[in-house]
Amino acid sequence: MSETLSPELAAWVGRTRVVEEDVGLGQVRRIAGMLDLDPAGFKVGDRLPPHWFTLFFADVSRQGDIGPDGHPQPGVFLPPIPLPRRMGAGRRVQILDQLIVGETASKTAEVAAILPKQARTGFITVLTMRHTIRRGSRVIAVDEFDAIYREAVKPGEKSGTSTPTPAPAGAAWSVVKHLSSPLVFRYSAVTWNAHRIHYDADYSRDVEGYPNTVQNGGLTMQLLLDAVVAHTPGMLRGFTARLTRPIHVGETITLAGSAPEAGRVRAWVANAEGYECAQLDCEFA
Repeated sequence: MSETLSPELAAWVGRTRVVEEDVGLGQVRRIAGMLDLDPAGFKVGDRLPPHWFTLFFADVSRQGDIGPDGHPQPGVFLPPIPLPRRMGAGRRVQILDQLIVGETASKTAEVAAILPKQARTGFITVLTMRHTIRRGSRVIAVDEFDAIYREAVKPGEKSGTSTPTPAPAGAAWSVVKHLSSPLVFRYSAVTWNAHRIHYDADYSRDVEGYPNTVQNGGLTMQLLLDAVVAHTPGMLRGFTARLTRPIHVGETITLAGSAPEAGRVRAWVANAEGYECAQLDCEFA
C-alpha cells in the first residue's frame, strides 16, 4: 500500500456534518445508572459534568448500512479508508462550558486529517476527526479524536500489541474497577456503539485476532475522567488522552492519578499485571 493519500480520500478532508441532540432527562438518567450514580439525582436544568459531552451525538445509521464489524460502512459517515480494522487511539479536548439537561445541543463533525503511514505493526491510516460541540451558538467543547485503521489479521495470527510499559508509581489516589460484561454492554448501548469486538467473542478472536472481547476505549477514558474529577478540586477545562494497550472485558483495572500541580493532573490506567494501558493529562481551572 502507498503512503500517499488517494484523491478520493483527499476529497474528504475538510468535510463537515452536523448532529443535533436533545440532552434528554431519560438519556442522562440511563448514563448515570451505567456509571453507578443515582439516576434520580439528575433533573431538567442541571449542568452535566464537563466531559460528559462525549456520551452524546452518536451517528445513527440505518441497519442496512452496518458493516461486518458492526460499524457503519465506510463512506456513510466516515471516509472510505480501505483498511478493515478501526480502533480509537487518542484525543485532545478543550472544554469551555457544559451541557444542560433538557436543552438541545449540536456536534459539528469535521474530517480534519487522513494520514496513511507504515507502522511497526503494519500499514495503518490515522483519521483525525474534529468535533465542535455547541449549546445554541455557544461553543462548549472542541474535541479532536484519532482513530487508527489497520490491515486485517492473517488467519491464525494474533493482533499485534506494543511492548508493555509499567504504570507510573507514587499515585496520590487510585480506584479499582471491574470491567464486567454488563457495564461494557450498557456503555455501548448509551453511546450506540455496535463494534463487535466489544461483545462478540468469536468475532474478536477469529477475525481480529484478540484473545477475548475488547474493552471499549471510550469507556476506559470515561471511567478515568470520572475518577480524576472526583479527586481534583476545580473545573475540568481540557485533557489529552492516549490508549496505549488493549484491555479485555472481564479484567480488573486500576485508575490512578497524581496530585494536582499548577492546575494540571496526570492520570493513568494499569491492568492486573501493572502495565499502563491509558494515559491522561488534564487541566483544571
